[in-house]
Amino acid sequence: MVQVNDPITINRTVIKNRLTMAPTVKFDLAGEDGKVTEKHIAHYRERAAHGCGLICVEATAVTPGGRFAKNHLGLWEDAQINGHKALTQACHEHEAAVILQLNHTGITANPDCGPSIGPSAVPTRDPSVLSKEMSVEEIHEMQQHFLDAAVRAKKAGYDGIQLHGCHGYLINQFISLKTNHRTDEYGGSTENRARFAAELIRRIRKECGDAFLISVRTAGIEPDVATACAIAEEYVKAGCDYLQVSTGIEWEDPSVTENGEPYNRFCSLGVRFHEHFKGRVPVSCVNGILDVSLARYLIENELTDTVDLARALLADPAFCEAVLEDRPYVKCFNCPRCQYGPGMPHKCPAEMKRNADRELS
Repeated sequence: MVQVNDPITINRTVIKNRLTMAPTVKFDLAGEDGKVTEKHIAHYRERAAHGCGLICVEATAVTPGGRFAKNHLGLWEDAQINGHKALTQACHEHEAAVILQLNHTGITANPDCGPSIGPSAVPTRDPSVLSKEMSVEEIHEMQQHFLDAAVRAKKAGYDGIQLHGCHGYLINQFISLKTNHRTDEYGGSTENRARFAAELIRRIRKECGDAFLISVRTAGIEPDVATACAIAEEYVKAGCDYLQVSTGIEWEDPSVTENGEPYNRFCSLGVRFHEHFKGRVPVSCVNGILDVSLARYLIENELTDTVDLARALLADPAFCEAVLEDRPYVKCFNCPRCQYGPGMPHKCPAEMKRNADRELS
């Protein structure tokens, strides 16, 4: 039986256990230059020090216009490499593997950062305004931006990268029929809609080498699980090493329900992907994994290869030690709106409790 503290090798990267940190953006840590700050380094170092096997650093913009906001981490220029190098070194000092999530907002662009662009002209944040449909030349230019950022990530010491292919951002916009109405080679069939990311995976592999870990955080339903798996098959054929499954734009599969399992329907997408890709590509699931028992259950019952932890690790970096070594931890309060959000990490009640307990001890 697989245990949470068993190592796993993905491509050629050895990950010391089955616990991974999901990418969660810290808007209050970056400046307008998009550079890594000492706060970023401390944030990730602390999670690595408490036993996290793999850390996926938060969504990082490949162009200034692809940011969520002006205080959003970036890797669109060489001047940003050194900060990322310090971050990877901090994680590697604690034997944590570390990859970087690369992203562009596309249609959902923040107007303070750049124009709304995407596979097709569709409503943006402002329903009265349509996004600009990208030409084939612009698509290739965007792929180059992603590739350049991946090359910089390798120079900075990352073990690999993750393409952000879900949550309604650019790569997700290409695979969704709601946002991709193209009739050329980047639209229509499943293969065509996956082409933007699949071509990118092949180019990253060629430039960054066989040992560089390439992950995709992919939509587990778009509009149904079968189609989402077919999209992911294209990524795997292109050379994707690791699928980390979350949600997308569409949600129309009636078979995705909560039927008394200890995990929620979002997490179930990763479980179903694991069943589909088992023995071929490692799969990670995410969402609502806030209890030690659930993290162990998912791994020990071989429902997934790794578990992505987000709020549990924000609430208490020691959550991994709790799973691995039965150590005490402060549990996430599961607030309806996470209080570890933009500009307000101090409002997280679990973090405040943890700090208070630390002062008392």
